[in-house]
Amino acid sequence: MPFLGPVVKNAISIRNRLPAFFKVSQPGIVQERELRKLLRKASNTAFGEHYRFSRILRNKENLIEEFQKNVPVYDYNKIFKEWWYRSLQGEAYVTWPGRVKYFALSSGTSEASSKYIPVTNDMLRAIKKTSIKQIFSLARYEFPKEFFDKGVLMLGGSTHLNFNGTYYEGDLSGITTKNIPFWFQHFYKPGKRISKERDWPTKLNEIVKKAPKWDIGVIVGVPSWWQILIEKIIDQYQVKNIHEIWPNLSIFVHGGVSFTPYKKGFEKLLGKPLTYIETYLASEGFVAFQSRPNADSMQLVLDNGLFHEFVPFNSDNFDDEGNIKPEAEALSITQVREGEEYALLISTCAGAWRYLIGDMIKFTSKELNEIVITGRTKHFLNLCGEHLSQENMNMAVKMAEDQLNIEVREFTVAGIKHDIMFAHKWYIGTDSKIDSTEVAKAIDENLKVLNDDYRVERIAAIKDIFVEILPSNVFYNWMRMKGKEGAQNKFPRVLKRAQHQEWENYLKEYSNS
Repeated sequence: MPFLGPVVKNAISIRNRLPAFFKVSQPGIVQERELRKLLRKASNTAFGEHYRFSRILRNKENLIEEFQKNVPVYDYNKIFKEWWYRSLQGEAYVTWPGRVKYFALSSGTSEASSKYIPVTNDMLRAIKKTSIKQIFSLARYEFPKEFFDKGVLMLGGSTHLNFNGTYYEGDLSGITTKNIPFWFQHFYKPGKRISKERDWPTKLNEIVKKAPKWDIGVIVGVPSWWQILIEKIIDQYQVKNIHEIWPNLSIFVHGGVSFTPYKKGFEKLLGKPLTYIETYLASEGFVAFQSRPNADSMQLVLDNGLFHEFVPFNSDNFDDEGNIKPEAEALSITQVREGEEYALLISTCAGAWRYLIGDMIKFTSKELNEIVITGRTKHFLNLCGEHLSQENMNMAVKMAEDQLNIEVREFTVAGIKHDIMFAHKWYIGTDSKIDSTEVAKAIDENLKVLNDDYRVERIAAIKDIFVEILPSNVFYNWMRMKGKEGAQNKFPRVLKRAQHQEWENYLKEYSNS
């Protein structure tokens, strides 16, 4: 009998004891202990010696304050130029003990090129540990016992990683899949051969061919690419919905991008409702996961190789482009407040230190250490005080979908000069027939309801809202052209300056073709 099924079934029988298993009752103490472990292990690295980790560790009363006082905040560009480039060249003991064997290539939505994020053996073990904890959280859901013997189809990057003689590089999903535990092999789909495929369209076609032969209970991946794959399967076998192929499909584990704008179109492809479970597995580590049913938030991982800091997202700490200021104030887990936006800093067992991961989060429950992702530090609009977050944008588009009975597959927005004031220009990817003025009016009115600052600035400074309706393929072709098709890649929600100009040039070529 397969191993995983009986283990989770046994966990179901002790469901009443699970809340204590997941709840972290003293998050401040737990986080300080994690920081101490990280500092101790990295004290003999070049980074640890430079910032005198051994001396920081001697301050037993105010460890976190001592750490924050002596180690500066890093974004990717700073830590790569000063430290990680040495690891990429094969040097050992730079920011973490040993030589880095893997580098995850990030999706690179904020910058033009991909980032090289170190993935250590300690980080791989931490990701596995958190993944197992998330598997055990399924015991909190009312699934029949036989469900836990069904297949898990993970739509990720290629496990055939590039090797340059010193390290392997690829998507984090490809790295982690290559290192999945032996006992998970029975459940894992699409299997080793298809997982190695580097060409994304070929991989999707191979999965489509195999789809009827698998008994899938769980699908895992980014919503936009899963929607495309399911449509391909439905079209290939001329069925009404995906449940005619996979009748036992019950769970969609998603992450990487807000599911809100995709949900309406996604659910048209189903024969029955799914349980949606959100995860926050970034290239830098497994940050959080949804640990209980009917929750719209995720539980922070506090006890597994990550130390978190929270920077209030305001003008005191960030400039107009979303860059963190050197003197930014960082709070610990005990100092945060519910409902306020924070940029996340993490220190990790992969050698990231006070690292700005680029995401903004909001605590929904301090008692349960639960958060939601509200956007990216550089994916917001604030031309004149409108403070428009990605969370606002996602919800405004979702409301417009419902109001106009359309399906929006992708969207992005840019702030532009308009006469002597400003305007917002939205690019809406939809295959529905709709007039752009109707969409503009709906989004505009929705944002006025969702965001008071936006409502005020629409009177004073934001003089107009423009919407350009585009076929969905225009967005996907752009991703393909940029070499970011598939897996963890996603389209940026806000276009700024050079990227906006590049997008406009691309659209001109598209319209002339």
